[in-house]
Amino acid sequence: MMLYVSLVLMTMLGALASLSLKKACGTQRLWAIAKNVFFYVGGFLYLSTAVINIVLLRYLEYSVVLPFTSLTYVWSTILSAKILKEHVSKKQMVGLALIVLGSCFLIF
Repeated sequence: MMLYVSLVLMTMLGALASLSLKKACGTQRLWAIAKNVFFYVGGFLYLSTAVINIVLLRYLEYSVVLPFTSLTYVWSTILSAKILKEHVSKKQMVGLALIVLGSCFLIF
């Protein structure tokens, strides 16, 4: 069970990494992005996600780990709606529900 909790954590970290990089790119100047703390936080989170992914692949089947990473889209959409105030359509919400349902089929 702990492996599946780690799998969910990995997808959450991936979504947070993307959000951090999005916030770092708020400016158009390359040098300003390189000096932005969110740039480094995002990079660290992506690296952490990759390490967790490698460890999980030692213990879980590839056919479970890779499709399960689609939960990152769910977390990314939630974060974009809550933090970036982006609109989420009904069509997107149905798609996210299908991702969650598919992920449940993989582990149960």
